Amino acid sequence: MSSKPVILITGASSGIGEATARLFGMEKGYRVVLAARRMERLEALAEEIRSSGGDALPAPTDITQIDQIEKLMETALAEYGQVDVLLNNAGFGRLKWLEQLDPRKDIELQLQVNLSGVIQTTRALLPHMIERKLGHIINMASVAGLTGTPTYTIYAATKFGVRGFTEALRREVKIWGIDVSGIYPGSVSTEFQQHMGAERKTGITTPQFMRLTPQDVAQAVYRVVRRPRRMMILPWYMRFSYLFNLFLPGVVDYTIHQGFTKRERG
Repeated sequence: MSSKPVILITGASSGIGEATARLFGMEKGYRVVLAARRMERLEALAEEIRSSGGDALPAPTDITQIDQIEKLMETALAEYGQVDVLLNNAGFGRLKWLEQLDPRKDIELQLQVNLSGVIQTTRALLPHMIERKLGHIINMASVAGLTGTPTYTIYAATKFGVRGFTEALRREVKIWGIDVSGIYPGSVSTEFQQHMGAERKTGITTPQFMRLTPQDVAQAVYRVVRRPRRMMILPWYMRFSYLFNLFLPGVVDYTIHQGFTKRERG
């Protein structure tokens, strides 16, 4: 059996997940389990990794379905015998005013994918890591899990939930030598922007120069794997936003009200 470590990535068919799979599978010597719904994309990515000399296993999975999550774990462990790193990366956002969100496809589905999916995927793999007394669980959150802003009500709720789950789980499993980390990126240039449905009267959006690339975040994942830590906020200056919200929430409320909400809803 190969001694190469194994990383399982959800949401591997595009964006951050795809970039992370390429980095770990083609440059860092990991065997990669690719989980997402779009099998054709997973197959193409797996072939690309294999053609570079890597090892990849495409595993079509809808993480809103517990039976599919359990099948994913069975498939990964049957093929590779181990999973060393779990990257809970699958997620999406619908960024509109709360009353405009569809109750099912915008609210329930976000909660299922972004939060329940993370929890259920982790729960399904955890017995394996506990048995080995080894493993690293990395949850892809967002700066929206540190600061709640208008039109992000449900997305922020899911990412605040991931943050709480990450913190509690870290304290549960450290006794078995398992690390748990959260990554909190700001805006990333991915398909997220194409599907979020944001409508801005003012045209306010994150400037291009402030947006991360999927490759930036993939490199951050690798740094966290190499040196486990509780939290990584990207880019570094977004820490100031977090600290402002933590210690000066009234100032943040006023600034957002005057600079965004009043202009958008007025």
